[in-house]
Amino acid sequence: MSKRRKYSEEFKREAVGLSMEPGANVSQIARDIGIAPGLLFTWRRRLRTEDKPFPGSGVARDQELLALKRELAQVKRERDFLRDAAAFFASESK
Repeated sequence: MSKRRKYSEEFKREAVGLSMEPGANVSQIARDIGIAPGLLFTWRRRLRTEDKPFPGSGVARDQELLALKRELAQVKRERDFLRDAAAFFASESK
């Protein structure tokens, strides 16, 4: 069983925006961004007909970027601590 993919509202709106451009081929755009054409058609319909078209739980890029930056900072702190500890113990053993 495969895991269901989640998309942020921002991603969905950008995909629909691309598909609304003059001369756009919706099926080709869907394949280019890695989703099924039927899904993009569904997003287009929802955007036209519903008040809150994308109630999904996907993570916006800004939130994801912030989380990744926090994680990177944590990993760097851990790396620096371990490097300093290794240097300390190496100097103690001499």
